[in-house]
Order: sequence, then C-alpha cells, then structure tokens
Amino acid sequence: MEQKRIVIFTKYLLNFMFYSGILVAVSLPYTLRLAGKYYSADFADHYISMLIIFFLSAVCGLIIVWRLKKMITTVLERNCFVDSNTKSLKVMGKAAFVIAVLFLIKVFILPTPATFIIVLTFFIAGIFSHVLSLVFSEAVRYKEENDLTI
Repeated sequence: MEQKRIVIFTKYLLNFMFYSGILVAVSLPYTLRLAGKYYSADFADHYISMLIIFFLSAVCGLIIVWRLKKMITTVLERNCFVDSNTKSLKVMGKAAFVIAVLFLIKVFILPTPATFIIVLTFFIAGIFSHVLSLVFSEAVRYKEENDLTI
C-alpha cells in the first residue's frame, strides 16, 4: 500500500513538473531579459544564444518528463517490462545527451561552474538511461519467453 502511494505521488509530481516546465519554457524570453537586466549583463550580451540553448534544453527536459509519465503509468498497471518503457529509456537517454551537448556549447559562450555540473550530470544520466534500456530490453525478452511457456 505504501509503495502505491509513493507511485501515485510520483505521478502527480511528474504532472506538476511537466506543466510547470511548459510555463518555464514559454516564459524564457521574458525571464532571460530579466536575468540580463538584474542578475548578469552577460545574459543580455548573449541573449539569443542563451535563449536557444535554454529553450532546446527545456524541450528535451519536457520530453524526459513526458516519457517518465508514460513509464509511471505502466508501473501503476503493474506491467513495467514492456517495449514502450525500453523505448522511453532510449529516448530519455538521447534527450539527456542533447542537454549535455547544449550545455557543453554554453561552456564556450558563457562558462559557469553550474554549467560544468549540468554537462556531467546529463551525460551520466544519458549513459544511465541507455544502460537501463538495455536491461529493460532483456527483462522484456525474458518476460515474453516466460509468458509463452505458461
């Protein structure tokens, strides 16, 4: 029972993250202008490049959260080891790699310590998702073999 409550909480958290992520992505032109005005003039100097990098990263982040939402549905249905989850993990890994590359580009435009951490974090997340997709693929294969023998 406790585990199901955690899964349901995660589902609502992912919904919140997805819709608030859309708001953040849509408001980027405005918030970047504010950051350039009140936080650092570097944001104003590199407004277009930062807008492109942050917007594309936001889209990739939304793709990751969307795929997690799809996966949590299979957890609630008690049917985790399916091909759609394997595909979701592959897509999430690719999206994480894209974010890592985008922020690697940002290192050359506007380097900050946080940028290096973001590159490393999303690179590791991409590798993790790719490896986990391979594990899920094997689990799906075993499950399908097991379903056929029963």
